[in-house]
Amino acid sequence: MPGIYVKIHKIGGEILLAACDEELLGRSFSEGMLRLDVNEAFYGGFQAELDDLVDYLREATIANLVGERVVGKAVEEGYVHPDAVLEVSG
Repeated sequence: MPGIYVKIHKIGGEILLAACDEELLGRSFSEGMLRLDVNEAFYGGFQAELDDLVDYLREATIANLVGERVVGKAVEEGYVHPDAVLEVSG
């Protein structure tokens, strides 16, 4: 099963989790006025398994998630409301 990339940013009292499906790292997407750069500096901390995502979400105060598997797991586990998901270029 393909993995994910995870990076944890600590900003003040916040713990920001940046996670993406591994094949999206380094890619850019745009649609209309929206542009999303899945760059290594922000998302490329370390590789992890999708099942580990819940442990990181449990600790996070903010999450920035990209990719069908990562977002789907967060929705499935109740961390993200399906109506809060945005699609950029499919």
